[in-house]
Amino acid sequence: MQISKFMTPEIIFGNQSLGQIGESLRRLGATRVFLVSDPGVENAGWIEQIIHYLRQQNLDYVLWTQITANPKDYEVHAGVAEYRLKECNAILGVGGGSAIDAAKAIALLGTNEGHIVDYEGVDKISHPLPPMVMVPTTAGSGSEVSQFSIIVDSARKVKMAIISKSLIPDIAIIDPQTLMTKDQQLTANTGMDVLTHAIESYVSLAATPLTEVHSLQAMRLIAKHLRPSVASCYNEEAKHAMAMASLQAGIAFSNAILGAVHAMSHQLGGFLDAPHGEVNAILLPYVLEYNYLAVPEKYRHIAECLGENTSGLSLRDSSRLALKAVKDLARDLNIPESLSAIGLQPDQIEWLSTHALQDVCMATNPRDMTVNDVAAIFRQAL
Repeated sequence: MQISKFMTPEIIFGNQSLGQIGESLRRLGATRVFLVSDPGVENAGWIEQIIHYLRQQNLDYVLWTQITANPKDYEVHAGVAEYRLKECNAILGVGGGSAIDAAKAIALLGTNEGHIVDYEGVDKISHPLPPMVMVPTTAGSGSEVSQFSIIVDSARKVKMAIISKSLIPDIAIIDPQTLMTKDQQLTANTGMDVLTHAIESYVSLAATPLTEVHSLQAMRLIAKHLRPSVASCYNEEAKHAMAMASLQAGIAFSNAILGAVHAMSHQLGGFLDAPHGEVNAILLPYVLEYNYLAVPEKYRHIAECLGENTSGLSLRDSSRLALKAVKDLARDLNIPESLSAIGLQPDQIEWLSTHALQDVCMATNPRDMTVNDVAAIFRQAL
């Protein structure tokens, strides 16, 4: 029998759950909190509210917002220097995947020596991290519950996947109301990221019954609520459902890992500094087509969760509806249909393909891939 592990942080979910931030940090032993966020979250007013909750618990804090959409290694190291200089002893990450991934990387180097590139790969962290509380404001990366931190190696222009159970935060606080300040494009891109997490974790070679239930429920929620969430920033029901979908997909992929879509998008995102969710959305149909041979039964379940009627259809016909459902959703959300639309050039494919094959997410893709297979998918998506 295969041995598997299943881990999550403590999870606090619901409207106005931001009010739990100060108390959560206090009971973890925090006295001076390093608050990592980005200018967009600050401009939306969430940081001011969160600082109020920190002050209620008499917690000192240092605000750090000097990160970009795809956090870079040098940004992380600048944050670590500030964390140490101000003698902080806990990390609070607030924002999308970029802010939370950067917060986790700063926590890593807060107690471990070396350069962040030294920790690329799996289980390379040797010393415990400081207490971490993560608060997502998108739906979303799922990083608030995952063992991943994705950081750009600026020298190589690639996104590094740093994976360790040490990176799982102590507490994740998910307040769906934070989603109401996000524009339509960001809502669409991050929502398609959630869908990619749900699908890739479901077909992953490391999937288990404990992860599959979360993957499937995330798909059901996305099918019903992503379009309305993109259509209106005031749709409270849709925001609540998408926050839950992001949470469940994050729990699933943290434990089951991902696949070729993320292995490939990590390279594109690092090289072109492109939005992660958008890259995933473009690649997903092409990788689904390639992986179909390995898991047709699971594709039928995906189609059903995404709202397709499979009654009376053969396995092939019903499972193929999964591809249709994904393409229809991306089209409805005005996702670009090609990688050339976001700047990919044909002469870049060989380099990207070689690096994608080395990404740790490729290890759990359900169908074996060669560098030529990866290159073929890039060209199809071009």
